Amino acid sequence: MRPDDWQLTDDVDDFLARAGEFLESRPTPHTQTLTTIEKLRKRGPAEHGTEAPVFGLLEREGEVQAAFYRVDSHSRLNPTALSPEQADTLAAHLAGLGHSLPGVLSDHDTATTFAEAWQRHTGATSVRSWGARLHRLGTLTPPEPAPAGRGRVAGEQNRDQVVRWCREFCVDVGETVSIEAIDAGSWTTSRFGDRHFTFWETPDGTPTSMAAVTTMTAGMVRIDPVYTPAHLRARGYAGAVTVEVSRAALTAGATDVVLFADPANATSCALYERIGFVPVGDFTGYDFLGAARE
Repeated sequence: MRPDDWQLTDDVDDFLARAGEFLESRPTPHTQTLTTIEKLRKRGPAEHGTEAPVFGLLEREGEVQAAFYRVDSHSRLNPTALSPEQADTLAAHLAGLGHSLPGVLSDHDTATTFAEAWQRHTGATSVRSWGARLHRLGTLTPPEPAPAGRGRVAGEQNRDQVVRWCREFCVDVGETVSIEAIDAGSWTTSRFGDRHFTFWETPDGTPTSMAAVTTMTAGMVRIDPVYTPAHLRARGYAGAVTVEVSRAALTAGATDVVLFADPANATSCALYERIGFVPVGDFTGYDFLGAARE
């Protein structure tokens, strides 16, 4: 395998025409790639002053074996699962083309292998900066007893509360970039801008928790985020709203309902597993140190 076996493009339609079937064949592990690329496709050609994304694929005998995307020069590389050889040739190819990468995010083995390959080819070291465990819904099992109340789809009139709770969620999980984007008023281009939100409300109509799902792609939806204000936690609201959006996704025809959870948060992981989510694997993000930015 040679580094130039990797083919790059900035045309999302061309990329999807060639790699779409491969990505859709495994919608759960490819959840981030599928949802991000769908968002980029809907956005259309980059506006003036906005960087075009970069896509890549590895193809052998007409069959795609791996792919990646990168939203812009400030974003991590997001490859699908790679073998050590594939990771090394990709690192060599991107380094040879003069790309500088701020980091990588993928399944744990791929991210780690690529970070090591990037260091070999560029000298940049890496530091682990993100980690989450991917879960896929098996048999939905609503918690008993359920808290009093009901689910309600959030409307445009609820935008201020949705934005406020998304900001609070970002504070909780340390996503400073997302906080800054929402503060700047760039809601539609933030990672939450394409989500469909649902509240859990008490019988008097007071929202107590919130969950969102991505638009269904290849039969897959991802729940993100799930948020309950601190003073309302441990009352069953997060489980109730997660069940609500999961059931709605299944009713709409979803075959894969997935979510990420922090493996260090035993409470949330145990909650998701109680209501039917099964761990699939760990994903990791690394930041690269000592690599020049474009």
